[in-house]
Amino acid sequence: MKLQQLLSITRRAIDDYHMIQDHDRIAVGVSGGKDSLTLLYALHGLSRFYPHPFTLEAITADLGFPGVSMEPIQELCDKLGIHYTAVPTEIAKIIFDDRRESNPCSLCAKMRKGALNQVAKELNCNKVAYAHHKDDVVETMLMSMIYEGRFHTFSPVTYWDRMGLTLIRPMIYMNEMDVIGFQHKYDLPVVQNKCPADGNTRREYVKELLKQLSRENPGVKERMFTAIRNSNIKGWSDGCI
Repeated sequence: MKLQQLLSITRRAIDDYHMIQDHDRIAVGVSGGKDSLTLLYALHGLSRFYPHPFTLEAITADLGFPGVSMEPIQELCDKLGIHYTAVPTEIAKIIFDDRRESNPCSLCAKMRKGALNQVAKELNCNKVAYAHHKDDVVETMLMSMIYEGRFHTFSPVTYWDRMGLTLIRPMIYMNEMDVIGFQHKYDLPVVQNKCPADGNTRREYVKELLKQLSRENPGVKERMFTAIRNSNIKGWSDGCI
């Protein structure tokens, strides 16, 4: 996928769900994975010509795994002219050494979100951008149905009243394969994931299940996504259907 395609798909989601307004200060959560680095490229590109001017802050919640360097992200942000903040945390130690969580993903996500939001507020940001794409939307819906017995997924835009922050997800129209293609074409400096739970989670199981469903039923992911957009799930009916 070329940069122009990335900007077009991202802008359509932003416009449909009114994600960005004049003079927003947007904190981009950068984990170092392909998704968040692609989002950083997309928002940087849009910031040069989008009719509603906005500024960016890149923030990484460093989980504290040994041998992980954030230097490649710093270098990319320097290249793009985006201020970068790496927040040191002890999340890895707390989850795997102290608590020894058998299902660590939920607690890890909450702790990362807390660290990211705190720094976003300190940097006077009013919005936080996450890099969830279309596959994440559908996978979350499947997880909700399988493990919770309800038809639900996260919203394109969420307002956190307690923090005074708005969460936006500008990549919800983008397929993961497009992100992978962009990563390879533009040689994104992906930071290796050192988490011991990587590849052994419920989400990974559902990801493989969706791949199997897509092989056996071509177009099923798009139909599921359309069902989500046409549903009464909070936040999804606010856009242009």
